[in-house]
Amino acid sequence: MKFFIDTADLDEIKDLASTGLLDGVTTNPSLIAKSGREFIPLIKEICKVVSGPVSAEVAATDYATMRKEADVLRKIADHVAIKVPMTPDGLKVCKELSDDGTMVNVTLCFSAAQAILAAKAGATFISPFVGRLDDISSDGLQLISDIVRIYENYDYFDTQVLVASIRNPLHIIDAAKMGAHVITSPPSVIRQLYKHPLTDIGLAAFVKDWEKTGQKIL
Repeated sequence: MKFFIDTADLDEIKDLASTGLLDGVTTNPSLIAKSGREFIPLIKEICKVVSGPVSAEVAATDYATMRKEADVLRKIADHVAIKVPMTPDGLKVCKELSDDGTMVNVTLCFSAAQAILAAKAGATFISPFVGRLDDISSDGLQLISDIVRIYENYDYFDTQVLVASIRNPLHIIDAAKMGAHVITSPPSVIRQLYKHPLTDIGLAAFVKDWEKTGQKIL
């Protein structure tokens, strides 16, 4: 499973990239607004830090303007993935960009039917939003299971399932069990994966016992 982080905070990206465990970054207009940074210069900086896919989302909703924006964004770096909405115009842009060799991330997916359309359009990634489905008492992870199962039926579907709207570590673990290819998570949830009380207890005991020996390695 690939780990992307869902943020436009450059400091967070640099910190997690330094672990060597980060495979990519996703951004969206809300995250850009929260950062207070200029969009294109920020994407350029992120691309210098991360060598994997960096999703940059178009701001328009009509085909013609999305297409023009996509042409600007994909010139930033070869590993920019153009993020388009799950709409007829968005999928039209997706098809054209994919045919031209550009990575495309189709976002705001909430059904298996939409995921099938994205795969047909040649999307590199489909982003089902599990947390937002859970918020309306729907089963977000069931959607992940359904999409993975459908994609496995067809060798010519190359679209990767990118689990988005992650809210907790269990979303990541369950998505991994289902065979999802990628998760994109807030940095805080990624850090929660490290934590276990028995790890903390065990480490404290090891440190205490080592101190009793009076020895040093360095």
